[in-house]
Amino acid sequence: MGFFSWIVFGAIAGWLANVVVGGPDRRGGCLFSILVGVLGAALGGFLYRLATGTERSFEFDFPSFGVAILGSIVLLALLRLVRGSGRNDSYRR
Repeated sequence: MGFFSWIVFGAIAGWLANVVVGGPDRRGGCLFSILVGVLGAALGGFLYRLATGTERSFEFDFPSFGVAILGSIVLLALLRLVRGSGRNDSYRR
């Protein structure tokens, strides 16, 4: 896949992961969604290889898109868990 395709692929996967994970602070912006999507696709590919023992060739198809979305969801959930661990929202008004 070309560089532009990775950006589009990452933007869509990052946006969908942001919608799935949700939360009150889900406004990360377009660049954040692209970054989460591209890194999430890499994480998803790594997790796929660990789980199955085979490599996944990332082309612009639905199975690759699913792996990218799942990796983006895991990455975004981990980021929110780490970022939210120091905050206590119960005292916020």
